[in-house]
Amino acid sequence: MNLLEKEDLIKVKAEELETATPEEIIRWAVETFPNITFACSFGAEDVVLVDMLHRVSPSTDVFYLDTDYHFKETYETRDLMADKYGLEFVRVSPQLTTQEQALQYGDALWTVDPNQCCGIRKVEPLTRILSQYEAWITGIRRDQAPTRANAKKVEYDYKFGLVKFNPIADWTTEDVWNYIRENDVIYNPLHDRNYPSIGCEQCTRQVMPGEDPRAGRWSGSEKTECGLHK
Repeated sequence: MNLLEKEDLIKVKAEELETATPEEIIRWAVETFPNITFACSFGAEDVVLVDMLHRVSPSTDVFYLDTDYHFKETYETRDLMADKYGLEFVRVSPQLTTQEQALQYGDALWTVDPNQCCGIRKVEPLTRILSQYEAWITGIRRDQAPTRANAKKVEYDYKFGLVKFNPIADWTTEDVWNYIRENDVIYNPLHDRNYPSIGCEQCTRQVMPGEDPRAGRWSGSEKTECGLHK
């Protein structure tokens, strides 16, 4: 299927799947694009999708970007989920170790140029892994941030050059947590400690009452996205 054919198909399916359930979207995605993967950050949205994917297509690849700066709770959540679902999460690492990055760019690059740090530890590894697939699944939701408000449930990702599925794009935070509770899904315990959005330990803080749920990410800077989603 060439790009033009994919664009035509996506335009039609974006309308058809807007009212479909996440499971229906995942099923269509894996059947239409067998060479597909799911990007898991072990946040609330993504543990929901791991559970759904395990029910619909347990053999589909699931990867995570290991920046080497995650909270210990994130790694613990990964291990618990791997045991529960019998999954071997594909670990994708940056080309530079943390020591090599410090030698080349100085200590604590995230405080000097967080965009460059994300580029090295997230965007480049993501670009590398996605080049092996024709489609990917993500857990982004429209109400997470203004930059995600127009996300469609199926779209063409021109940044990385493949089809992108966002099965729970129209879900609310309440929808996510209802699913977690109703299905006894393992989740990162940091969510219970005022961390609604969890990234690297150095760039994530607790969110205080009344703050935006993503206020804890790159606090004190104008940065709002790590560069993985347009």
